[in-house]
Amino acid sequence: MPRIPLADLVRLRQARDRMDRDYAEPLDVPALARDALMSPGHFSRSFRAAYGETPYGYLMTRRIERAKTLLRRGDMTVTEVCMAVGCTSLGSFSSRFTELVGESPSAYRTRDHEHSAVIPACIAKIHTRPVRNGEAKGARHP
Repeated sequence: MPRIPLADLVRLRQARDRMDRDYAEPLDVPALARDALMSPGHFSRSFRAAYGETPYGYLMTRRIERAKTLLRRGDMTVTEVCMAVGCTSLGSFSSRFTELVGESPSAYRTRDHEHSAVIPACIAKIHTRPVRNGEAKGARHP
């Protein structure tokens, strides 16, 4: 694994924090790279080396994580949830959701989630976090 300079790690963490905080905003690699004072290519390679996934993959995981929460509430349509988490394409959102969660957003929304209501939020977050890198095949549904 390549050694990443401390200054780069600090800027990469700031970019990751921004994705965590501003996931619903229109974020792209060139904008994040500018904020990190890196070229887009260097930023993407360094981010992947530091966190094990691409910046886009990380951002989409955050968006899907939030989408799961909104879908469990049941008071928004899948399209409304898609837009609320910062996605602009319902098709891309649905494909990525299905890839990470193992079922479509519509199926997830209609499934009973009452059993998770009694689980403390800190524990629920761990068990409802989307699985990254296509690991949803055979994923368990909390």
